[in-house]
Amino acid sequence: MNAESDERRPRATAAGDRAEAPAPGERTTDRPPALGSRAPHFIKRSRALHISWQAGVFVVGLAVVVAGVIMLPLPGPGWLVIFAGMAIWATEFVWAQLVLRWTRRKVTEAAQRALDPAVRRRNIALTVTGLAVAGVLVGVYLSRYGLTMPWNARR
Repeated sequence: MNAESDERRPRATAAGDRAEAPAPGERTTDRPPALGSRAPHFIKRSRALHISWQAGVFVVGLAVVVAGVIMLPLPGPGWLVIFAGMAIWATEFVWAQLVLRWTRRKVTEAAQRALDPAVRRRNIALTVTGLAVAGVLVGVYLSRYGLTMPWNARR
């Protein structure tokens, strides 16, 4: 995308007359923010500087995403760090902006489904059933083997 496509046009009011353009950082409620680079204007003016800026953003985003992937099996907020890396990429790349929009939409849909009373009742019933089964299994194990601490297992 070029710099001209990143500019927002003034929005029209219900009466049809032209209104003021939204303030920087203000979001309109009728449409999502425009896709494209959010680099400062002086960087967008020079093609070489803009390419260098995008390469730097890509490298920083890649480092954050790789750190998040490493944190998935290790202790740490792996998914949170991965999404932070995607947000870094989304400052410059349309594909990352589209991925983040899709992810936000899916998370919102999942949250709405989880708040549905029927789904909540089902989830509570499944949790109670799972805890009951786990309690019975622990009870059977303790009745058969007793409570032996691991460091006393050979005695």
